[in-house]
Order: sequence, then C-alpha cells, then structure tokens
Amino acid sequence: MTNSDEHSETDIYSHARERMLREHLRERGITDARVLHAMRSVPREEFVTPDNKRYAYNDCALPIDCQQTISQPYTVAFMCQAAQLTGSEKVLEIGCGSGYGAAVLSLLAREVHTIERIPELAEQARVKLDRLGYNNVHVYTDDGTLGVPQAAPFDAIIVTAGAKELPQPYVDQLNEGGRIIIPIGGEYTGQTMCRFTLRQGLLDEENLGGFAFVPLIGEFGWDR
Repeated sequence: MTNSDEHSETDIYSHARERMLREHLRERGITDARVLHAMRSVPREEFVTPDNKRYAYNDCALPIDCQQTISQPYTVAFMCQAAQLTGSEKVLEIGCGSGYGAAVLSLLAREVHTIERIPELAEQARVKLDRLGYNNVHVYTDDGTLGVPQAAPFDAIIVTAGAKELPQPYVDQLNEGGRIIIPIGGEYTGQTMCRFTLRQGLLDEENLGGFAFVPLIGEFGWDR
C-alpha cells in the first residue's frame, strides 16, 4: 500500500467516524462530551475482522472471532454515558471481546480491568490494546460472572452480556457510590438495561430502556 492509499483509507475512516458521531450518537441522545471524544478517538476499524473494516462505523454489531460480536457503537457509548465517569475511576468491564469497549473506557477512566471467558479472544485483545497504546487496561481470562475480586473494589462495572439477574459478586466488588450498568432479562428475548448505584450499603435501581445482548455465561449467569 502506498502512502497515498494509506492517507485515503485514513480519510475514509475519519469521515465515517464523524458521521457515526453525528447520526448514530448525538442524534440518539449521547451528549456527554468526554464519551463523544472517546468514541471519536478510538479506531473501531482496528477491532473488527479485516473483511468487516468497511462496516466499522455502521451502527450495528459485527462478527468477530470465536462466534462472538463487537457491540454497535451506540450501545458502547450509551453504557459509557450511563456509567457517569469523570476520569478518576477504576472500572471493571465484563466481556472484553475484541477490546473495543475497553479501549473506549480507557479514555474515560483512570484504570480499566476487563475480563473475557474465551482465552483466544482475551489474548487477541491484550495484544491489540498493547499495540495501540491503551496502557491502563488489564485483561483477564476467567468466568466473567465472578468479577475480578483481586482488583476490587470498582467505581463502575459495565456488563456487556445479558444476565438473568444481578450477579452477587458484582455487588460485593462495588465501591460506595459505584454504578453497575447491566442488561437483565431473558436469555434470547432481549433485556432491560439497568443502572444500580450503591448508596449507604443499599442498591438503587434505574431502568434505562430495552436492549438485546448475547447471554452472560458463567456460574452466576446462564449455563454454557
């Protein structure tokens, strides 16, 4: 590829990214300036398969390796905005996948811990995040429903798969004032996005609307 081709490809992605911000995020209620800046800064084309790069900024989920998907940009931005991050937080992400969500979170929080149950995906994400310079992200391979107790407590926990109920380990690993953003509902029939906030030892629950996610699999989730 020549330098001219590289510049042309960069321009194509840059324009597609701006269109994503304008049409898929701002117009649908993403107003947090820090979230919009992070979504503009992270190159989603680096986190999809080569044959899907042309669709990187379409507002849809895309297939990645191991029969998994990368969430649509709006969903990533919505969950980040719901977490109400200011930049000083330690965040836990459940479901690392390609690493895209962790990359976005890395620009919004002080420290990101992300867990993936599929070893191949976890290693790919770790290598990619390191290569792209997201140095405040720590990747783990394990049952995501258990959280990461050795790194707790967390100021926010973002769960990128649909749970049947709120896993107790997440509550146990949450800081006072912390938020859990998690879709809860049927295994394949869609879920309600919930925000749980820990205040004086009690959880406040908010309904943030309907979404559809793959099942959260593990000891405190759905069976494999």
